[in-house]
Amino acid sequence: MWPHNYTPLADSLAISSLVAALPIFVLLVMIGILRKPAWMAALSGLAGALIVALFVYQMPAGTVAAAVSYGACFGLFPIGWIVYWAIVLYRITVETGNFEIIKDSIGGLTEDRRLQAMLIAFALGAFIEGAAGFGTPVAVAAAMLTGLGFSPFYAAAICLLANTAPVAFGSIGIPVVTLAGITGLPMNELSAWVGRICAPVSVFVPAYLVMVMGGFRALRGVIPAAALCGISFAGTQFYVSNYIGPQLTDILAALAAIVAMVVLLKVWKPKDEFHLAEETSPQLKPEPHSLGRTILAWSPYLFLVFFVLLWGQKPVQDILNTITMKFPWPGLHNMVQRVPPVVANPSPYAAEYTFNFLSAAGSACMFATLASMLVLRVGIGKYVGILFAVGKQLFLSMVTIASVLGLAFLMNYCGATSTLGLAFAATGGAFPFFSAMLGWLGVFLTGSDTSANALFGNLQVVTANRLGLDPVLMASANSAGGVMGKMISLQSIAVAAAATSMKAADEARLFRFTMRHSIFLASVLGVITFIYASMQK
Repeated sequence: MWPHNYTPLADSLAISSLVAALPIFVLLVMIGILRKPAWMAALSGLAGALIVALFVYQMPAGTVAAAVSYGACFGLFPIGWIVYWAIVLYRITVETGNFEIIKDSIGGLTEDRRLQAMLIAFALGAFIEGAAGFGTPVAVAAAMLTGLGFSPFYAAAICLLANTAPVAFGSIGIPVVTLAGITGLPMNELSAWVGRICAPVSVFVPAYLVMVMGGFRALRGVIPAAALCGISFAGTQFYVSNYIGPQLTDILAALAAIVAMVVLLKVWKPKDEFHLAEETSPQLKPEPHSLGRTILAWSPYLFLVFFVLLWGQKPVQDILNTITMKFPWPGLHNMVQRVPPVVANPSPYAAEYTFNFLSAAGSACMFATLASMLVLRVGIGKYVGILFAVGKQLFLSMVTIASVLGLAFLMNYCGATSTLGLAFAATGGAFPFFSAMLGWLGVFLTGSDTSANALFGNLQVVTANRLGLDPVLMASANSAGGVMGKMISLQSIAVAAAATSMKAADEARLFRFTMRHSIFLASVLGVITFIYASMQK
């Protein structure tokens, strides 16, 4: 068994952490400065991680290969699986002409781009995040905004920014459930603290979206809608997370926001006009459609919600999991030993791959496409043609996702990520602030709040106990801070780019655009965590 060494260079945490961050620097330079496409940046970052693992941490070559392949397979399934079927579902609505009716139904509520962004990117995206997660809300919402006339860049950027508030409770609360399982801390207490940290920011996310779209002048015309959307979502998020639990937090909060917005738009309209830069089509007056025809057009997404919620029921999961295969990853499972202070005692690092073909969220989306094919009368030939077209469209995005997850898993198993975590922990009294930033780093690397919690959850608890801080608060800060890393993870950018058919050159622009917002919002969560920690002393 190969043991971790978190200070491989001169037994110095500072020097070791600088070198451990090399793959991240490569990613930032490639996509942020040299403006290379995400797939090239991801492959370059993976190459940097290979160098660090082999020559700095001296990880055995066979174990290195196993870690990369493990991460790449996890990237393709279940993550890539979700993205693929979400885009297929969108293409079915487009190819059958039903997306035009969906656009008209939204336009019937409002033709205002600011309100469309709040309804689709924030409220509907949060609902899908709560039901499915793992890239589905960005894929679906970004595709819908593009179809409504948003430019691919703005559709992607707005959806990435909006997909922050709900991330910590995504996929029926799986990040918090995972955090409780990893740390052994009470799940309901973790849920409550995550809600307390996230809710104050959630209030302002709808307004923040509009500010990004057009500054304060744009926000001034829709303040009632932004305030109602944010307050209804954040208030429900706070209540459910504190008094019910993590599983339904996003779904109920999103429904509250959607209902509040629909009711408001029946009695109020903005007085000013707003036009978003780079719109791809003029705003045309929507055509009226019957209720039955509108429901039929929305049926693919109604099927998506139905199947995702059905998949979340335990009796159904038990049936679907009868064909699930779980096996130790060859050459990696329990071949690496984690050591203190990352864990309390030396222990083997498990690597078990779960191939849950039927129970995966992507398979729920697949069944939604099959139901849509039948209801919308899509021929078998046309359906197969859509499958091939989407596969071609997503090829480079899948390369990006597989490369990023291969990089993240390699950094995890060679110990580089733990080195970076320990560097954050060394900040002492300022750790409550950096606790949230540690979660942000974890999601940037892995693209998943669930993975970041599994990666850094125990480290947060160990550090909190050493510094005399509340371990529940610090572990919760990891999940809450992580939500702001979602918008800059290359996995998320690849999903957004694929969903909007964005030009490859714009991926680097998108990364630079979201980076500054990500750092700012993560810092706000860090300050909130620091205030909570100070109040406990």
